[in-house]
Amino acid sequence: AEAGGTAYWETEEGRRPAPGLLSCLSSCGIAMALLGRLGALLQRAVATEEPDIDLLEAFTEHWKGLTHYYLETTDENKPAKQTDIPWHLKQMLDILVYEEKQQPSGETGPCLEYLLQHKTLETLSTLGKAEYPPGMRSQVLLFFSRLLGQMQCPLLHYLSVYRPVQKLLQLGPELENEMMQLVAVLCTKIRQEPALLPYVLEGKHKDRHVANGQSVDQPFQPQEATAELPDPVSEEMAPTEQGRRLGPGEIPCGGSCVELASPASSLVTSLISLCKSKKRKIAVKAQENLLLLTGIDHLTAALALARDSMLCPLVADHLCTLYDAIPVNIDPANLAMLQPVSWRLQGGSTEENSFLGQPELEAFFAWLDFCDCLVKGASPSVAHRVAESVAQRLFVGHLQPQLLQMSEHGILISTAILTGLVRQIRAPALLQELVIFLLGTGGETEVLEDPDPPLCSQLIKRCNHLSDEISIVTLKFFEELLRLPDSRILQNLVLHNLEERSYILRSPSGQEEHCSREQETYEDGLELEEDPYFIDGFPTVGFQASRKPAVPAPRQPLQPEKMDVKEVVSSFLCLVPSEAKTSTFLEEGGYDTYVHDASGTFWECHANTSDWNWPQASQPLESCIAGCHFYEGHFLQVLFDRLAQILDQPYGVNLQVTSVLSRLALFPHPHLHEYLLDPYLPLAPGCRNLFSVLIRVMSCLHRDKDRRKLLCLGRRGGWNA
Repeated sequence: AEAGGTAYWETEEGRRPAPGLLSCLSSCGIAMALLGRLGALLQRAVATEEPDIDLLEAFTEHWKGLTHYYLETTDENKPAKQTDIPWHLKQMLDILVYEEKQQPSGETGPCLEYLLQHKTLETLSTLGKAEYPPGMRSQVLLFFSRLLGQMQCPLLHYLSVYRPVQKLLQLGPELENEMMQLVAVLCTKIRQEPALLPYVLEGKHKDRHVANGQSVDQPFQPQEATAELPDPVSEEMAPTEQGRRLGPGEIPCGGSCVELASPASSLVTSLISLCKSKKRKIAVKAQENLLLLTGIDHLTAALALARDSMLCPLVADHLCTLYDAIPVNIDPANLAMLQPVSWRLQGGSTEENSFLGQPELEAFFAWLDFCDCLVKGASPSVAHRVAESVAQRLFVGHLQPQLLQMSEHGILISTAILTGLVRQIRAPALLQELVIFLLGTGGETEVLEDPDPPLCSQLIKRCNHLSDEISIVTLKFFEELLRLPDSRILQNLVLHNLEERSYILRSPSGQEEHCSREQETYEDGLELEEDPYFIDGFPTVGFQASRKPAVPAPRQPLQPEKMDVKEVVSSFLCLVPSEAKTSTFLEEGGYDTYVHDASGTFWECHANTSDWNWPQASQPLESCIAGCHFYEGHFLQVLFDRLAQILDQPYGVNLQVTSVLSRLALFPHPHLHEYLLDPYLPLAPGCRNLFSVLIRVMSCLHRDKDRRKLLCLGRRGGWNA
């Protein structure tokens, strides 16, 4: 290179100027452009020579390749995974999905037409049922699941689709994962398009019989899930008949008499069987899909599930089976310690902290919780039928005989389980059946001679049983029963006896008697100076008089809205002398704690009763029937009898009696408030209320010095220990 920067080539002829760098690059770009054009021309030439792929031909070739395996194979024990069958099935599925994307919306491609018309799915279901080669059933189930899941057009309308599907569902849940995939796809498709369910359920709630070309409706008779579906007349039927859709009232045959069995039982039975799986993921997924299926808001689909399927008996029978599996030698005390069980979270107990029978109890209450969720979320027709089935099969068929037995241990277990049922059931339809089972349907005023319904009468009597354990567990049951958001419970147990207000002493003119309580004659014949109602009458050697003001003389009964709450509370507090009160010695606050807990319970009762349409004021006496004899009812009679024996009973019994009475007093009904909480109420002869019973208790305490000593010991901490 010279100083000027020009490059030269040394040649034999001498030096020549070398070409510039830009010139070289330009030459290379031209060459590359020429090569690109040449490649494009070659690709066009190849494209013009290569014909379009025939999807139908490829589809049929894969189908023939699959069927030829059965003609050419010599090893019958070779697993299906080691053959070309899975590859052929995958290619067929890919072709169907690709063809659907290429077709205009609503049109059926030739490959899908071939699948529907040539019994392809029917043949696959038969091969899967035969399990030949080994593992073929799994391959067929996966193919059906992917086909129904990936295809956008609805296929369950076709006879040549839902019949093979039903045959596969009848194979049983041995292959749980594959069967769960198929069932989940079916439930999802039916949920998206509820009109599919009547087709799966044969389109009618009745079987159609055809004879001589005329259709006749016959009552539907559900078949067992294991029954073989009658094979359609596929051999004689033309391909177009196999592939076409059925009308809502149509049947797929036309000459001979063919009875169509409803496949509803097979779909529901498959779901119930999968719900029983030992694998929690499979069981939970099956339960979720069953809830999905029963929650369809479609009248025809709901009626088909309620009437034409085995849903209701299968759900109730599994609950009964789990109930029967609970050991008879279980400790009743452990039932009260059992934590609430959710069907989604069942199986959380470990061997270290579990007790005898805990897994069986958790399984039973988990399925009960699932039934409650199913009834709560299902359509009204399905919910009603499931609730009826549970009531007949579990409540009446299994639980009632256990509740009415004579064995004390059996009574304790069955009553504790019943308490668990009351605590867990919240679905309105199931709750209604439970209340009818326990209390009956009547709400008439009771009389002393008339017995209650047998079960209710027995349960009420057991609140005053010779066995304190039975009394406590029964009182706990009634306490839980009063928590239920159902007005019929309180109406049947208490309110129907208070409607006429015949517990009030009336003058001949029909008005209340304004006499004071000093003029009343008590049933036990106490003299007034011995009655602790008058605190001034206590001797100085015994309890000292309470510093709270003495209770004033009775007056006309007050309406609840006019009742002074502080005055009422003060009247009840005055019943107990200061020396007999132990609340001030409790570390947790005593009286204040009780008031705080009562406030929470009151608002709970208020929320439950807000829509019960209770009256705001008591019924006027002028509109009540005069002269009728008052009977407090079996339930209040037992509670008052127990309260009258409070000085002679164990602490556990007294705690449950006062707990039930406290809950009754919190219900915002004017008659109940008047009868239980009005200390000035003039009672009719032979009547008693909560205040009068407590007066008699304090009178007995006043006369018995030994009991006073026990109370003093309790005040010093004996009860706390």
